[in-house]
Amino acid sequence: MIDFSALLIADKGQTAHQIQIIKADAFEAWLAEQPENIRGTVAAHRFIAKPGEFIILPAEPGGLWRAIAGAAENPGLWDGAALASHLPAGMYRIIGEVAPNAALGWLLAHYKFDRYLSEAEPIPARILLSPDPASISQTIRLASATTLVRDLINTPAADMGPADIEEAARLVAVANGAKLRVTRGDDLRTGYPLIHAVGRAADKHHAPRLIEFEWGKADAPRVAVVGKGISFDSGGLNIKPGSSMRWMKKDMGGAAHAIGLAKLIIEARLPIRLHVLIPAAENAISGDAFRPGDIIKSRSGKTVEIDNTDAEGRLVLADAITRAGEDSPALIINFATLTGAARVALGPDLPAMFANDHALARQISESAVAVGDPVWRLPLWSGYDEMLKSDVADIVNSADGGMAGAITAALFLRKFVPKDVPWAHFDTFAWRSAAKPGRPKGGDALGMRAVFHALEARFPPI
Repeated sequence: MIDFSALLIADKGQTAHQIQIIKADAFEAWLAEQPENIRGTVAAHRFIAKPGEFIILPAEPGGLWRAIAGAAENPGLWDGAALASHLPAGMYRIIGEVAPNAALGWLLAHYKFDRYLSEAEPIPARILLSPDPASISQTIRLASATTLVRDLINTPAADMGPADIEEAARLVAVANGAKLRVTRGDDLRTGYPLIHAVGRAADKHHAPRLIEFEWGKADAPRVAVVGKGISFDSGGLNIKPGSSMRWMKKDMGGAAHAIGLAKLIIEARLPIRLHVLIPAAENAISGDAFRPGDIIKSRSGKTVEIDNTDAEGRLVLADAITRAGEDSPALIINFATLTGAARVALGPDLPAMFANDHALARQISESAVAVGDPVWRLPLWSGYDEMLKSDVADIVNSADGGMAGAITAALFLRKFVPKDVPWAHFDTFAWRSAAKPGRPKGGDALGMRAVFHALEARFPPI
């Protein structure tokens, strides 16, 4: 884990390289005031202060070199990452108009998943001086939670099976005085039959389980955070083609988000009773695999006809959400890498958000804008409930035809949420197929910071 506390420190007037942020509309006025050698350097680099542009300026006599960088009209989180990505090791001070959360982007520019590299190339330590010491600890917590999510998703399934997901949750729970409860293997058969069905084909080392822990005062408002923990998704008997299976180590991205969000909530000491639930399983293929056409009675009592074994995530979530609802929570949030349909509709940057409560959806959407962690609400369109009807059971797990796939998956989950409990469901890609500043290719936390900001507003620390 990166020591972010060494990369973001309070500005006490230390000697540092200065980075000046200049917007394009202020560039000509700035340039006119510069000496000839600076104007020559700018001209040589054809610098015109476009967003993302960055050049080093000559040092003044006896001083350190400095830099200028172009900025967007509305500076954002990743401007800090773009700056840090091009700099050598050293200490830096940014002046000019900077986004409030640019320091987070600066820190995340230092992330690299190098666990399996025999010779990992070190990333230069660029120390940022913060003019706002009060925000440093929060920024470091956000960076640490984000890198935890990335590490968990990036780890291959051989080293991130259900037992390893359990251990990741245990580390967060035990470090904060919470006790982990785990129901695993055949013990799931009666209490959590959908989780059991999905995971029963895996070998004993990868036995399915429901991982739970609670934190906070018992009389505080209860908030349940549920994360889909499919450690690897072969598709089951409805086996995926190889191209679709390649990155299925990331199908536990919902669990990673739940663990990361729990870490943020606990470290911020939000006045809630946090209940984390992670249904973890490998959707494997063996003689004991569940089959299309099977009918399984869920924890809620609803019977589910299996239309497609590759629609397994909603099954494990259904039993976990049912369990969460049994303790009368004030709120349920779930994260899942649930459907390709959400990715097709919104692309890789925008997690689909579904909510049964307009006030909750509005609060999360506003938080997403405030912290630069975008989400996009899709409708829980009740007219599509009929797509989930079964002739022989209460519900099918996957609608025919593939129409509105993200919506019908959300509608399936809604059937297991208590009607009077506000609920938000995030269908997140949890992955970046192409690198951008501060966001390398691989697993990523998408929507987690937005939810945390909304919870912090709803349940402010005392």
